[in-house]
Formats: sequence, structure tokens, C-alpha cells
Amino acid sequence: MATMSKISQFVLGFILAIALLFLAGASLTRYMLTRLATPPPRPSFTNDPSPSPAAQTADSEASPSPSPAAAAPAPSPVASPSPSPVGYRARVTQPIGLRVRQEPSLDAATVGGVEFNQEITVLEDSADGTWQKVQLANGAAGWVKGGNTARIN
Repeated sequence: MATMSKISQFVLGFILAIALLFLAGASLTRYMLTRLATPPPRPSFTNDPSPSPAAQTADSEASPSPSPAAAAPAPSPVASPSPSPVGYRARVTQPIGLRVRQEPSLDAATVGGVEFNQEITVLEDSADGTWQKVQLANGAAGWVKGGNTARIN
């Protein structure tokens, strides 16, 4: 009877050890898959044509005072040697699309958006070329960051 008890203890211990290893492996696998499935935050660079929404939120919460660029006086219009074309068709080249704003400023209210590869009409360019006034297919007009569209011939 004593040998039967020792054999049953061995079998029970073996089964518990296997179950413990299985549960540990399953937990580790689930943890790693969860970590790999969650994309990392989008990096933000100073020369980024359209900063991520998280960066805009962090910037607006961190500094409630206007940025130095917003506080600077607007540049006076200067006659450019080659005036920019007006009213041409263009296609959005920014892979994440563009936000359409009321005014040519990152602080301006967003009035809509334009998807990647969507056709728009560029009405005018700002004097420094960083903003473009566009008209969408639905007739709405607003400003998008310059350099994110390609002219359609």
C-alpha cells in the first residue's frame, strides 16, 4: 500500500508540474503577443509635415501660451518671381491623409479631412509655401499643409 501511495504522489506531482509549465508558457505567450500586437507610438519629428494627434495634444496641454511662430507677425506679401498656379487639380500624397483647417495655422479649427490619394483643387498657396488653400469634392474649402499634394496633369 505504501508503494501505491508513493506512485500516486509521483504521478500527481508530475501532472501538476506539467500543468504549471503549460500555464506559465501560455501566460508568457499571451503577454508577448499582446506586446507585439500593440503598435508603438508614432514618432514625431520637427520637420514632420503633419504631426501626430498625440503630439498636437501634448503640445497644446504643455504650453497654453501661443508658440513663437504664432506670435510672430505675418510675413508681408512679397512679389515672387514665379507666381504659383491657381485652381489646379492635385492628389493627396500624405499616406495618413490631411486635416483641412479654417485658417493656415496648426492652431486653427479642423473643418474636415482628406484621405490619401483623394483628388482636390488647390486654389492658392501661402506666401511662404507652407500652406495650400484647397477645395474638396463636396465644395468645402480650407487650408492644408503644403508639400503633401502632387499636381495632376
